Amino acid sequence: MGQKVHPVSYRLGYIRQWDSRWYADKASLPKILNEDMRIRRHVKKNFAQAAIARTEIERSGEKIRVFVHTARPGVLIGRRGTEIDRLRDDLEKIAGREVQIEIREIKNAAIEAQLVAENICFQLEKRVSHRRAMKKAVSAAMEAGAGGVRVHCGGRLGGAEMSRREGYHEGKVPLHTLRADVDYGFSEARTTAGAIGVRVHIYKGEILDPMAKARDEAAERKPQRRRG
Repeated sequence: MGQKVHPVSYRLGYIRQWDSRWYADKASLPKILNEDMRIRRHVKKNFAQAAIARTEIERSGEKIRVFVHTARPGVLIGRRGTEIDRLRDDLEKIAGREVQIEIREIKNAAIEAQLVAENICFQLEKRVSHRRAMKKAVSAAMEAGAGGVRVHCGGRLGGAEMSRREGYHEGKVPLHTLRADVDYGFSEARTTAGAIGVRVHIYKGEILDPMAKARDEAAERKPQRRRG
């Protein structure tokens, strides 16, 4: 099962929450789903240098709240907030309604699986050895406090005629344990020999209180009332 089930979807509703949080009927669901895909694609494409791990979207009534998790918030905000204002205008044109953007900084990018996978792909496109890139990512994640790391690369590695898959792992990655916080990331490197897929699993420890993380995230999303 661990090789077939997505580690994030396997834990949805228990220790992980959905990246899109809204409700729609059968008629409006395709339109809203398409909007979410266009928003995520726009954010990722126009801010490739901002190290964006994921984009969460929350809808309530006519308002849309977009939570961007990035390791470089300064790049996303821009000088005097010009970049984030431009992003807000672009997203409002896509959605056709008011959009609020909240930036959440990733403190430790070395244990964020999506960022690790994209970093390995960037090195592969620069003709760095795939073994060296994977070993470096595994050691950096373990030094940053990860409980376990598993990295796999598949494709025409090193420009070989026949595609193959290689991987490195260190520590433990309990894919079947629901309370285990396993982060997953996937990215593709476009090399001259063809596409190389990179999968990364990072184990960050156990979450004994499944609802604690959800309560903390809900408290962060709730607007603070001013006193007096």
